[in-house]
Amino acid sequence: MSENVINRIGELGVFPIVVMDEHSAAEPLGEALIAGGLPIVEVTFRTAAAARSIQTFSRSFPEMLVGAGTVLSTDLVDEAIEAGASFILTPGYNPQVVDYCIKKGITVFPGVCTPSEIDACLCKGLEILKFFPAEAMGGVKYLEAVSAPLAAARYLPTGGLTLDNLPGYLSFSKTHACAGTWIAKKDRIREGRFELIQKDAAAAREVVRQIRGEK
Repeated sequence: MSENVINRIGELGVFPIVVMDEHSAAEPLGEALIAGGLPIVEVTFRTAAAARSIQTFSRSFPEMLVGAGTVLSTDLVDEAIEAGASFILTPGYNPQVVDYCIKKGITVFPGVCTPSEIDACLCKGLEILKFFPAEAMGGVKYLEAVSAPLAAARYLPTGGLTLDNLPGYLSFSKTHACAGTWIAKKDRIREGRFELIQKDAAAAREVVRQIRGEK
């Protein structure tokens, strides 16, 4: 686990989750995100272009944090690491994948949505967890409820987040950072509308600044 990666994600406060149909879109997308103040991206393993996209982001933008999402197997962990990913996210709590990431020494944020899953991750020494699907599970109110008995955990809420509900999540003391697809929507990536992605990235980062009182 890299404290530098964890701390940097916390500093940025928000990051985009992207689905890449073509790896060739990674370079203009990276430029748009960086210009918008978000040198970070989670590339989901939902398409065949995921690994090549991670590789392009990592090689073209060394200042960028590149994560791999929807990692469902140890083979995908290896593929993500080889491509240059610096952190892993899983949709649910998969002990085999989590243990493998710990063994490999790569930062992993397992997906959780129940007290049992949260407790299992805490027992492995993992305190920053992906909370998914955030809105469907009850959002901030749900996190407030489970945080009473499981106070050590902090969260990366994803699933149903938008610019409108982002302030509520960021204002919760146990939120480490937020993530979502609204910053770099799949259709905008496909259509090459990177100027709109830059604007959405800048708007998300501005919400973080306002909530945290950053200058």
